[in-house]
Amino acid sequence: MAADTLNFKKVSKVIGIKQSLKAVEKGNALKVYLAENADSRMILPLQQACEARAVSVVDGYTMEELGLACGIDVGAAAVAILK
Repeated sequence: MAADTLNFKKVSKVIGIKQSLKAVEKGNALKVYLAENADSRMILPLQQACEARAVSVVDGYTMEELGLACGIDVGAAAVAILK
């Protein structure tokens, strides 16, 4: 997917697997973006939490694309958009 379609710079969000997992568990996440090139063992708990809490998951972007969309200079394995 094209990275230029993503822009999370002005959106309320958390970046990273741990922070995204916390947001999902607390019921604060609307949608979670997962990088397709992230380590599957690392993102599995987040995927399971999203499924259990009916949080929409979007994939198909790379870590680099998600990082750029968030305005950071490193890749992001996960990004949670907050309510």
